[in-house]
Amino acid sequence: MRAAKRECTNKIVFFSERQIRYVMEQYVEHHNLERPHKGLGYRRPVEPDESPPMEGEIACRERLGGLLKSYYREAA
Repeated sequence: MRAAKRECTNKIVFFSERQIRYVMEQYVEHHNLERPHKGLGYRRPVEPDESPPMEGEIACRERLGGLLKSYYREAA
């Protein structure tokens, strides 16, 4: 919860419970699917066991208007 608070909820002014739920859903998806995890050797949980591509365009995936960003390489 501390990471969610530090990275997300401290930077947004909420006006309804619905907004809080949406922001937390987006954060949980980002945390579990896009963010590299130290315990996995700084890999994403959804990446295959092979190493990520070293060539190709670098793309950015943004959530919450750019508050959460993740970078990845598109397949060449």
